[in-house]
Amino acid sequence: MQAPTTPAAATTAEKSATRVIRPRSPRFDFSDVPRHWFKGVALSTHLVNGVNLLFPAGERFFVRSVHRFASRVKDPALKEQVRGFNAQEGRHANAHERYFETLEGQGYRIRGFLRVYEAFAFGFVERIAPEQLRLAVTVAAEHFTATLARGGLAEDVFAGAHPTMRALLMWHACEEIEHKAVAFDVLREVNPSYALRMAGLAAATMLLGGFWMLGTAMLVAQDRIGAARLLSEVRLVGDHQPFSDRVFGRAIRSYVSRSFHPYDERGDDELAREYLASVGLS
Repeated sequence: MQAPTTPAAATTAEKSATRVIRPRSPRFDFSDVPRHWFKGVALSTHLVNGVNLLFPAGERFFVRSVHRFASRVKDPALKEQVRGFNAQEGRHANAHERYFETLEGQGYRIRGFLRVYEAFAFGFVERIAPEQLRLAVTVAAEHFTATLARGGLAEDVFAGAHPTMRALLMWHACEEIEHKAVAFDVLREVNPSYALRMAGLAAATMLLGGFWMLGTAMLVAQDRIGAARLLSEVRLVGDHQPFSDRVFGRAIRSYVSRSFHPYDERGDDELAREYLASVGLS
């Protein structure tokens, strides 16, 4: 006998069934983006530049991981959402990759870092990892990006950024929120194991956190800013709450609940809809 559907489960199922994921293709002109485009602060700029470097190859990995199990998805609504997810992530990858040209034009040497990152994360780890673990890593990474997106929108983090970079990041954030449950729902159909989900969380935390910090350090080192300025900027970035806790701690605390679902996070959908409508992308 099938267990009765709880109100929370019914709400989640309803949200999943009715959600439409629409890929958008805004245009970005990076030609006048300055070297320190985030409030003139080098460390803040390179914290975002560091994760920017990870996005293109990372987004394509997410698409591969989800697409591998697309044939096992039975729910028509989720099948359609997978198609929207793939299209959105592909556009994100392309947009962030175009920004690489601007970084190189500013004198940053990024290709060596990208070669190491892609060879290790996707040439080695992806190749040896079981397919379901790859999907679980994607689910955890999607939760990290949705958490970043929610904070970016709720706190208007990029208010002081160059307009083009703010537009890029806000668009990306909104679409991350829009498709935040797709990979999770695919994993739940394929293998709802809590242990598998936690293994994906551990791997995603190490890979994302490790390469993000390496990329940031590489860019900061090339800027050759003095120790005194760097120390003052470290204090500025961590003024209210340690950066690692704002990004990783917040996401992990919610994700480790056995009953977790991305729709447990409330209010971010409305923030995304409001922003997209304000810039004509709704």
